[in-house]
Amino acid sequence: MAHLAPLPPETTPELSADFAIFEKILGFIPNSLLTMQRKPEIVKGFGVLTKAVMADDGDVDPGFKRVLAHFASRAAGCQYCEAHSLIAAKIHGISDEKVAAVWEYQTSPLYSEAERVALDYALAAGSVPNAVDSQLMDRMKQHWSENQIVEILGAICLYGFLNRWNDSMATTLEDNPKNLGNEVLTQGGWDGGKHVD
Repeated sequence: MAHLAPLPPETTPELSADFAIFEKILGFIPNSLLTMQRKPEIVKGFGVLTKAVMADDGDVDPGFKRVLAHFASRAAGCQYCEAHSLIAAKIHGISDEKVAAVWEYQTSPLYSEAERVALDYALAAGSVPNAVDSQLMDRMKQHWSENQIVEILGAICLYGFLNRWNDSMATTLEDNPKNLGNEVLTQGGWDGGKHVD
């Protein structure tokens, strides 16, 4: 059960444009933001950062940035964000087959070598203690430009905030991501944890 209940979106009408950002990304307003709206400036600031990091016109595919977020969330142990990031990945063009093969990324032909390295990087960057070392950065630089690496790390760090927020709040998982978790992620040990009532 969530430590603080999400408030209805109409509680803070001035956040309607900010909430719309996340409706576009996920297809719904996440409970995390409905809880966060108790401090509207946090929602607004997070919306600005999200638009900058997850921009569709960046140097890294927007769907793949959500897969990176999934791996970072997996490393951090946030089951809420694991499911959310894959819902967003599908909305932003990642195929059902590629999502279903997410934990076979090292051997699946659906993932390129550049993607494999970036997903290794997301796991390392999302870990505590951080496991990014010079060898991994050298591998990254073989496949990704410096601008792309900054964008990749931006996606990982954006979810780092969400991982801490949602696990600390025990945010209740909404139906769509919960269903995706049950369909795809249970084979990797996902059960929704504290986010499922």
